[in-house]
Amino acid sequence: MGRAHAVSHGEDHPPIARSELPDDTAALARFLIGKLVVRDLPEGMVSGRIVETEAYVVGDAAGHGFRGMTPRNRSLFLERGHAYVYLAYGVSMMLNVSSEAEGIGTGVLIRALEPLEGIAIMRQNRGVERLRDLARGPGRLAAALRIDRSLDGLDLCRKGPLWLAKDGQKAGEIGQGIRIGITKDADRLLRFYVRGSPFVSGPRSLQK
Repeated sequence: MGRAHAVSHGEDHPPIARSELPDDTAALARFLIGKLVVRDLPEGMVSGRIVETEAYVVGDAAGHGFRGMTPRNRSLFLERGHAYVYLAYGVSMMLNVSSEAEGIGTGVLIRALEPLEGIAIMRQNRGVERLRDLARGPGRLAAALRIDRSLDGLDLCRKGPLWLAKDGQKAGEIGQGIRIGITKDADRLLRFYVRGSPFVSGPRSLQK
């Protein structure tokens, strides 16, 4: 299919208005479960349903904004609903959504998606075939949607190369647990996920 087909899919996914986004970081992390991440690529539209998030709240030692604003993390300090994209461990891109008021420095990490549209494009981007593994984990997610630092600071409440949307479907039962792969403030229950979803990342012991 050509670009006309891709654009028509975008029309089906109007962006979430900023006024709909909770201004509390943990509440936003829960709210985003079941919502869509939409990516407009030259080959067509790619989208997935958010099945796992992590909140990095005010005063959180594990958060990138804990020690204040830097050139690297300044997008985290934007008004809620902007993309904060960073390179983790020199290997994987991570997609975060800024939260709360401008200047606060908190955000929500999008950890996993259930692929919906553009699956062939995701498979090409990732170099894997198995649907479950295309966007299960934040690094895989970013690779599948071809998310890089060029998208850092983007307004996710406006249609463009990347945005947040909803389609009215309920997320299912939402679980809550500890975050994955951190050492500071590691016991806080700030990870949210769809119970029973095969697309949630991490060990099965964390998916109950």
